[in-house]
Amino acid sequence: MKHKIVILLLLFVSFVSAQEEKQTYSFSLEEAISYALQNNYKAINASRDIEAAKQKKWETTATGLPQINGNVNYQNNIVLQKSVVPAEFFGGNPGEFAEVEFGTKHNMTASASLTQLIFDGSYIVALQASKTYLKYYQNYKVKTDNETREMVTNYYGNVLLAKENIAILEKNKATLEKNVFEAEETYKNGLIEEESVEQLQITLASVNSSLSNMNRLVDISTNMLKINLGLTIDDTLLLTDNLDALATQKVDLAATSESFNVANNIDYQIAENFREQRRLEYKLQKAAYLPKLSASANFGYNAFSNEFTFFQQDQKWFNFSYVGVNLNVPIFGSFGKRAKNQQAKIAFEQAETQLTEAEQMLKLQYESAKSDYEFSIEQYATSKSNLKLAERIENKQQIKFREGLSTSFEFTEAQRQLYTAQQNYLQSMIDVINKKTALEKITNPQ
Repeated sequence: MKHKIVILLLLFVSFVSAQEEKQTYSFSLEEAISYALQNNYKAINASRDIEAAKQKKWETTATGLPQINGNVNYQNNIVLQKSVVPAEFFGGNPGEFAEVEFGTKHNMTASASLTQLIFDGSYIVALQASKTYLKYYQNYKVKTDNETREMVTNYYGNVLLAKENIAILEKNKATLEKNVFEAEETYKNGLIEEESVEQLQITLASVNSSLSNMNRLVDISTNMLKINLGLTIDDTLLLTDNLDALATQKVDLAATSESFNVANNIDYQIAENFREQRRLEYKLQKAAYLPKLSASANFGYNAFSNEFTFFQQDQKWFNFSYVGVNLNVPIFGSFGKRAKNQQAKIAFEQAETQLTEAEQMLKLQYESAKSDYEFSIEQYATSKSNLKLAERIENKQQIKFREGLSTSFEFTEAQRQLYTAQQNYLQSMIDVINKKTALEKITNPQ
């Protein structure tokens, strides 16, 4: 019994802890975008890429700065190497050789070295390339932010769209249930045919099915938005904006009247960055023909002994030092450098062509996005007007149907027309929001 109580207590504590970990967030669209730019998983890693590129830049810079290294070497000659010398050197017979050992059993060397690069064309190019490398990841971070902004806007709109759909479907369902009830009563009194009731029941079943699907869709859309915000699926998310207000806010024809500056587009900037990388690679191959000059200095001590006495005060140490300059001049490499140089030149020319292609494609994408945005605004106005007309037609047909002046087919068609108009109106609002975001992604307004 005691074990069961302990287990129940542990389960209760775990449940309470899990509830405490869940958090509730409330965002407008702009607040959601700002939060995502700091907490979206891809945005976080893009920021880390920038930090890594900064470290890579310093790594490249450090190769041309003074390099100081210390070295301690200990050698225990377990068996000293023997050599032979003429024995007569030591008073022996001519023609005979004597075995001798050179060296001591224990040797130790302690030294410090300093090296400094004086001139290397490749190093100069590498410094320039490290800046380009960093710029690439900075541009990539901007691109990631733009994509995050677009994704959050799309999913935020999808959640609002699903909720608006649910509200309309529930309203339609309530109206249909009332119509079905009235039609059934009228049928019982023999004033209409059974087919009229069945037509309304089919429409009601279709609305119920759509409502169930939309309830599932709103959960999926909300979870997708949470992931793009950098939240956990278990967190609670509340949206404070509404679809109609966002659509009205995004209607801005002035956005299409401004001239498009392709240099502001982040994809163009990345293409420029790629071309610059290829130019530096070409320059690097040219630098391979230049000489390299470096200097070095070394200072140290040696000690020798047949016993390990290196830490005793009477141990004798011998110092040594030197300075040197090294000049490496390329003379002939069997045209290998020339082949690499030509490959780099071709790659650079390809990058220039790709930049021109990117510029033309972006101009085309801008015209397409501009056209889509203008069309979405027109559709928004048209669908809003059509919805009002469909509502009036459906209302008139409903009155006629109740009074027996129209058939169930005519009434059902009016309902379907209304439902289509409702969906078109909701879709037109989300299109205005998404198309404006897509246009801003291309123009990158400052």
